[in-house]
Order: sequence, then C-alpha cells, then structure tokens
Amino acid sequence: MAEARGGAMGPLVGAIDQGTSSTRFLVFNAKTAELLSYHQVEIQQKFPKEGWVEQDPKEILQSVYECVEKTCEKLKQLNVDIASIKAVGVCNQRETTVVWDKRTGEPLYNALVWLDLRTQSTVERLLKKIPGHNKSFFKNKTGLPLSTYFSAVKLCWLLDNVKEVRQAVQERRALFGTIDTWLIWSLTGGKNGGVHCTDVTNASRTMLFNIHSLEWDTELCKFFGIPMEILPKVRSSSEIYGLMSSGALTGVPISGCLGDQSAALVGQMCFKDGQAKNTYGTGCFLLCNTGQKPAISEHGLLTTVAYKMGRDKPVYYALEGSVAIAGAVVRWLRDNLGIAKSSSEVEKLAAEVGTSYGCYFVPAFSGLYAPYWEPSARGIICGLTQFTNKNHIAFAALEAVCFQTREILDAMNKDCGIPLRQLQVDGGMTNNKILMQLQADILCIPVVKPSMPETTALGAAMAAGAAEGVGVWSLNPADFTAVTSERFEPQINPEESEYRYTRWKKAVQKSMGWETTEPQVDGETSIFCSLPLGFFIMNSLLMLIGAKYISGNCK
Repeated sequence: MAEARGGAMGPLVGAIDQGTSSTRFLVFNAKTAELLSYHQVEIQQKFPKEGWVEQDPKEILQSVYECVEKTCEKLKQLNVDIASIKAVGVCNQRETTVVWDKRTGEPLYNALVWLDLRTQSTVERLLKKIPGHNKSFFKNKTGLPLSTYFSAVKLCWLLDNVKEVRQAVQERRALFGTIDTWLIWSLTGGKNGGVHCTDVTNASRTMLFNIHSLEWDTELCKFFGIPMEILPKVRSSSEIYGLMSSGALTGVPISGCLGDQSAALVGQMCFKDGQAKNTYGTGCFLLCNTGQKPAISEHGLLTTVAYKMGRDKPVYYALEGSVAIAGAVVRWLRDNLGIAKSSSEVEKLAAEVGTSYGCYFVPAFSGLYAPYWEPSARGIICGLTQFTNKNHIAFAALEAVCFQTREILDAMNKDCGIPLRQLQVDGGMTNNKILMQLQADILCIPVVKPSMPETTALGAAMAAGAAEGVGVWSLNPADFTAVTSERFEPQINPEESEYRYTRWKKAVQKSMGWETTEPQVDGETSIFCSLPLGFFIMNSLLMLIGAKYISGNCK
C-alpha cells in the first residue's frame, strides 16, 4: 500500500467489495492502479438448519459504512485528501437474495446466501412443470441450469414461506435485489429516494434475465411466479447510478457495479476473447471471456454476462465454471474441526507432510456445482488409514480446491476448443504458496498470480472511474500499467498428476446420491415413520412388559 505522502496524488477511486465472508472498502490511484488503503470487516454467516445459509442485510450495510469511514480515516493519516475520491464502485457476492420494505427500509427476512440449499424441494417442484424434467430447459435464455444456486428459486421460497414477504408484495411495498441492489438503494438514500437498480452481470445470475435481450423476461417471471414490479432496473456496469447520501463521501457518485467474478475478470484485464482468470475465495470461479456472442456450454459450464462498460457500449459474455467450496473448506477445518487456529496454519500443516498419503477430500457441503450440478452430493473424506493425521487432511483439503479447478478447466478447454496455456489467478487463497504450486502441478500448466492480488476490487474501481461523467480511469489497453506477477511452474510429471486426478474423480463419484428430499420429522428420521417397523417395536415392548409381569407373579 501507499506510503504516507503529501501533495496532490491525482484522482482516486473507491471500491466496495462485499463478499460472502467479509466486506472491504479499498481506494486506488486512478492513474497508476496503486492500492492506497483499505479496511475490512468480517461478516457473520448464520446456519439455522442444515443446508441453510443466511446473513443479516443490515449487518452487511453497517459493515460497508464502517469500512468506508475507517478507510477515509486511514487516508487522512497518510495525508491523503479524501476529496480526491471521485467515484465509488460496487462488487458483490452474487445470487444472494434480499427482499425489503421500501417504505421502512427494513429487510423482510435474512438474506438467503448463494450457498443455501433449502430450495432443493422448490427446484424439484419446478422441474415437474418442465417438459422432460429438463433442468437445462431455460439455458438458451439464461445460460443457467435450474439450481438452488440462483436467485429466482430463493425468491420463490421467500414468497412461499415468509408471510411478511408475501404481504409486502401484495401491498406493493416489497423490493427485491441481490446484494449490489440492496447496497446501492441504501447508500443513495434508501426509503428517501434510494435508486433501485442492478447491473447486467448481477441480473444474469438471477435466472429471470434474458442474456440476449438484456431485459427481465416475462415468461421466466411467470414460470417462477415473480411479480416484475419488485425487480430492480437493469443498467450497464459503468455509469452513474446515484450519489452517496451520507458519511465521509457524501455527494460522491456510485458509478460502477459488477458481480464479484466479473469484477475480477475486469481487474485481471481479461478484455480479449479467450482470456481467463480463476478467483479463489469462499468458492472458486473460473471465467473465460468469449467476446460479444454468448457461448452455450456442452460440458456443464454456465454462460454469463461478463461486463458492459457503459450504456452505449457492447455487452461481453463469459463461460464460467463455479465451485461452491474453496476457501470455505479451510474455514471449516479451522472452525468446525478445530485442527488449525488460522488459515495460514492450515498451509503450515500441509507443508509439513507435502502429501495427502492417499487421502482424498471432496468438500461437497452444498452439493456439487460445475461441471456436475449434483445437489444430492455431500462431503466425504476417503482413503483414510491408521497413518492418516490432520496434516494429511489439511493437504487433501488444499488439493481438493485444485482438483475442482482442474475439472472446470477441462470442461472449459472442451467448450472453447483451445486449451489455456497458463492460468491467471486472484483472490485471498492465492497467498497460500502451497496451494498455488499444487494448482500448477495438477493442471500441468503455469499459474500466474499478480503481485497486487485485489483484482476484484480493482475491477469495480475501473468500472466506476471509467464511467461517463467521471472519466478518471482509462480502459485503453495502451494506458494500462505493467503488472508484476509471481509464476508457479509445474514440478511433477504429467503421469503422476493424472494418477492423482483419476483417484480424485473416483472419490467424487462416491460423494453423489447421499442426500434425498424425503420428509423428515424435526430434521431427524423417526423409526415410527415406517408403520411395520413401528408396530414391531411396540409389540416387542408390550411382550417384554407382559413377560416381566408374569414372571413377577410366579415368584
């Protein structure tokens, strides 16, 4: 980050990076792309039932206010004038669904996080309405399969199960949005004139958006039972949406908005057809720019909107491979199993053994995403022996992230027809050198990590700074500053890599078909759900009591 310095620095741009596990506000120099300062706050995830993942929308909003104020204080300590901040961009966890009351500004329920699995029965009910029960039926319109992952089914669940949401919709008080929409509406005034909008990248993850016409689709909304009046206005990824209405940056325009994975694609400068990046966060997301025409995958990938850098600018598309659990598996080892006190300690444990010793970990905590789209899968650790210890499990967890990336990269190479020669990476997990070397070994291609890893926030800042009416950031490739990178070359032979990958795929098959949606009593299966078994047990108990009574009378 920047050293303390006096004098004018030129225009600055801020970026709100609201992720699944934390919120950050970062400030960049628009001329050099240098990160000057930032502040970060962890966000609590709630798990009220197995498979349910929620967050408090008010906590998320408060974390944004805190990060903005703290970062501005740090800039003042560096002798940087915050009046130099000319724009703010937003990047966010996608698909996570919020419904709130536009009159009070209060959320009507917790945010349903993209990882949430409660909607599996909703998905199965909707599948019955589709000819042939084909989960890819709407893929030509949306680029997406029918899955618990996307916002439409989460919104369906809220309408079906939350009385407050249903009532607010009936009384025309309800607004729907993904996290970007909730933040922009709140930051630009909320109930006092807040702007209700989203951008094309976030809209394309709802399953209500036609990625060709770039509009909400009447047929899709009717199928899912979603009233169109609660949907936000869809705008480009780079234009002035409104002004910050309070705090240290009052009056500064919010002029950039990108879903986090699209923001990382922009931040990695992947503006050409065929350029790709992989982001390692809570999940893992590989995106490849496919240009101005959407490519429909034949190998389990998603078609998504990559970006649209201005109202009159063309839209660009991407193929995406989505993995639900990446950094989350390290958090699980730390918080649930307690085998490490920090993420860095997991790396240290893995480094001490340098092998999983034949142990394979499939972290399908929320089912399997790309390329399988198998909601019945659950996490397994297999290949255990008496020799296996926590170090081997830590190594297997890191290896699992790399194997999942290999699966989606293989699918992408098949869809694109031209294999990637190297993989550009970013995200918090890329600080783990063991992971990066493992990734190069398992892919058998170099892995390239930029020295400035905050590419997601950088992408949002670029979109905001380049917006019409702001114009402080050039998106001309000739103006880009040279990026220094760290490169990881494969260090094992392809035969060993293939052997380990084949074993991994065997473990994946064993993870499938574990979960069903059969009804349960209070989350537990009761033996009395089976009538014959229930009668047998009751009869046995009565016979036992009778035998004791008779034997007692014979004494």
